[in-house]
Amino acid sequence: MNTPRRSLVAGARRLVIKVGSSLLTNDGRGIDRAAVSRWVEQIVALRALGKDVVLVSSGAIAEGMQRLGWTRRPAAIHELQAAAAVGQMGLVQAYETAFARFGIHTAQILLTHEDLADRRRYLNARSTLFTLIGLSVVPIINENDTVTTDEIRFGDNDTLGALVTNLIDADVLILLTDQPGLYTADPRRDPKATLLDRARAGDVQLEAMAGGAGSALGRGGMLTKVLAAKRAARSGASTVIADGREDRVLTRLAAGESIGTELVAETMTLGARKQWLANHVRLAGKLTLDPGAVRALTREGKSLLPIGVVSCAGGFERGELVGCFDADGLEVARGLVNYSAAETQRILKKPSSEIEAILGYVDEPELIHRDNLVLV
Repeated sequence: MNTPRRSLVAGARRLVIKVGSSLLTNDGRGIDRAAVSRWVEQIVALRALGKDVVLVSSGAIAEGMQRLGWTRRPAAIHELQAAAAVGQMGLVQAYETAFARFGIHTAQILLTHEDLADRRRYLNARSTLFTLIGLSVVPIINENDTVTTDEIRFGDNDTLGALVTNLIDADVLILLTDQPGLYTADPRRDPKATLLDRARAGDVQLEAMAGGAGSALGRGGMLTKVLAAKRAARSGASTVIADGREDRVLTRLAAGESIGTELVAETMTLGARKQWLANHVRLAGKLTLDPGAVRALTREGKSLLPIGVVSCAGGFERGELVGCFDADGLEVARGLVNYSAAETQRILKKPSSEIEAILGYVDEPELIHRDNLVLV
């Protein structure tokens, strides 16, 4: 007799919960305060079980659109920023009011990619979140749409949820959506599609299953959730993708009920510095490696030497993050480079013993030291 699978959430100590726009708004008509209250009640119940909860919440732009009388999500970045600025007021007010009924304080945290790409700001954000958790405050996190541009936006709150999961070493990331979970194919097009109960986070087959767009209000689709689970797994966190329209979905998950799709982290947990390197969304440049260098990095755990680099692209400076790609364009690693792009162009394909003769000096024999490199 098979024993029913117990939800990963039941044994988790620290959770990051992402709630999408479709679960917080009245089909674009602003924040649904009754829905917010239902989410808050469940989060309060999770905290009563001894769980730390950090909430990543969408909804600011939808609320701003309602307040401004807009019926269609704008494409212009300045209009999105304006809607976010207006709507953030209503979103935070709704959460603050709902949590205050239980005597719980909340904190608003607005992040951009640059906050996590800069090592000092990354550590500051981490310390702030740990302090808030220690004070029994519920952090409510959103992308800082008011100041972001296309170059620095996370792109969706699924990715933001994964980055926060890495940031605070959470056990489980819960992505609540308006779908039952991840299907083997798009159920709207394939009647034979079946719901996946459990899979390995990072399995490349999942990305093929998850193609497709999100709702008209949100930016994320199922693919962003699969990629977020892959990112969360880098810090050892598993991900649950579940239908937020299910009654009491959070408390049922915490009670051990299996709901939606579990994407289990089976990879070795990265150290904090390696997590930071891996979780940069933007790269300052690109290095293309020969097969020997790819093998040295991926199988032998070695540093990257100039002789193994076939070409480089981008205007990066010493100390910036660059991606390492194989001949087919697949990123295999990323790390902090010891030489600028101009210097790298001069020493690529050359042995380290010739660096000083070519450049007139040598900072490091490696182009990227293994301590500053992480496989992806």
